[in-house]
Amino acid sequence: MCIQKLKLKSVVLVVSSLLAVVDITNAAPLFEGCGTNFQGGGRALFGSSFHARQGVNMVYAQPTRLAASMTASFKLNQSPAEPLSLLIEAMNDDSPRECRIRMLLNDRELLVGSNGFAHGRWQTRQFLIPRGTLHSGTNQFVISNLEASGNTGQPPWFMVARCAIADKDYKLSRIKEATLQIQLPKEVRPFPQPLPADHPQPGFKFRGTKGWAWTEKQYLEEIPFLVRYKMNFLMNCYISMFTSPSNHIGRWTNEWWKPLPDAKKEAYARVIHACQENGITFCFAIHPQLSSPRPFDFSKPEEVDELYQNFDWAQSQGVHWFSVSLDDVSWTGKGPLVGGTQHAKLVNTVIKRLRQKDPDAQMIFCPGPYSGDGTNPTDHAYLQALGNDLDPAVYIFWTGDGVADQKITRKAAESYKGVVRHRLFLWDNYPVNDSAPTLHLGPLSGRAADLCEVADGYMSNPMALQNEINRIPLATCADYSYNPWRYDPDRSIGQAILGLAQTISQQLVLKELVETYPGFLISGGGTGENPVRRKFEELAGSQDSRTEAHDFVRHLEDISLRLTKEFPGEFTEARQTVDEDVIWMKAKL
Repeated sequence: MCIQKLKLKSVVLVVSSLLAVVDITNAAPLFEGCGTNFQGGGRALFGSSFHARQGVNMVYAQPTRLAASMTASFKLNQSPAEPLSLLIEAMNDDSPRECRIRMLLNDRELLVGSNGFAHGRWQTRQFLIPRGTLHSGTNQFVISNLEASGNTGQPPWFMVARCAIADKDYKLSRIKEATLQIQLPKEVRPFPQPLPADHPQPGFKFRGTKGWAWTEKQYLEEIPFLVRYKMNFLMNCYISMFTSPSNHIGRWTNEWWKPLPDAKKEAYARVIHACQENGITFCFAIHPQLSSPRPFDFSKPEEVDELYQNFDWAQSQGVHWFSVSLDDVSWTGKGPLVGGTQHAKLVNTVIKRLRQKDPDAQMIFCPGPYSGDGTNPTDHAYLQALGNDLDPAVYIFWTGDGVADQKITRKAAESYKGVVRHRLFLWDNYPVNDSAPTLHLGPLSGRAADLCEVADGYMSNPMALQNEINRIPLATCADYSYNPWRYDPDRSIGQAILGLAQTISQQLVLKELVETYPGFLISGGGTGENPVRRKFEELAGSQDSRTEAHDFVRHLEDISLRLTKEFPGEFTEARQTVDEDVIWMKAKL
């Protein structure tokens, strides 16, 4: 819950999702809160940490129903006599078209139509409140998405960080961003942290990563590091099975119904066999709907055969673990209950066939509602259907309290597991950048030490192109998943750097790179957030800090040059990300 204390002349107001009574005898805001002070919206689905802000909420298109509007309520002891204004820090989605919304304050329209906020970045706007709008007693501020089509998690959406009702001269306070300062260890220590005497077995039974549209070469490059970090699990990204080699989502071609091309079979046979030779469990994954010109049709039984043929090929290569993913797509128009039943039937059919040849075959299913605590009414119906109909031996992927949250709690895991009634495999969306031009290099943090008592497996979701530098945060994920009881992010990130650096100069440049790109778990924002560009915009936007902006650019240039010098031929993609940021910043000076 986001809570802010406001000091007034006669009372301290605590703004929360509950009603609050305020004294309006001075210039303090009548109401000030963050997005999570609003009831409704999409925060229960995807968490409340986005774009360097905590306590965020958002509204999606009308078909999402409960997520299409949100309401904040507050009480006043008397009607205000002076004209007031609404200050709101919000953003439009990152699509070219502006999302249409309605903002109502006690049924008085303050805005209807295109929202006018910036795309993909926070902007504060002020709206005058007509006299007579506010009154004594309960007042309500409602924000609704007016778009007729769209799904949860996808544009068109409108996102709110903070808002206040105050006089026209009031300003929202500046947000102080978290930073990362690394103290390099004096010596290399055993890594991951050795197990304590009272826990002789690793925390999570299965510990590993997946790719993010990785190539065969990327998977093969990382297998030795999985072994080194005591990880034992690797899953192909289902995008890796798409027929286009491009990492651009508009060019992917998911032809799941066709046999994999011979060249791709040869490539991934090498990956599978390399895993087998190194004691790594390989999991073969396919998504039969996402980005496909012919999404899987549950009404056509013959399509099961088309889907199964590639699982059959993987099994012929000695694979024992498999995954069917149906995430990030909507279920049929018949609703979540029927959707859950259909998904369960498909997964049951695939694993039943696989077990005819291998009784020990295992399946992990990634469902539509893969995050949260399972209590959202729509999610609950779908997850209950899975609980009732899905083969009880199938694992369920779960991403945590939100899709990519700063905290993952045991409470949410237990609640979700209680609804779906299947074993969980934690799909941790860190340090994933979803192919955005950014790096997330800081240590894993905010994961409960006892999650391993609720989930059997842990799988990190990595950065897309930068698999080499991804080894730094991945090492901390390995450290946590192996020994979560003694995990220390500060100790872990220092040892992760020392593990890749042979000299003091190498250690220092990696340290500075990680501190510059600390990752969204520390700096806030989503998977595509670029803290370097955000910091530059703040420096360049103020006349008092223009010199600092130039110095910051030179600092990034220095990091890039030192990376080249200290690691010739290594971390090429990471260095390119830094160079692209430098080019972007110079163009704005």
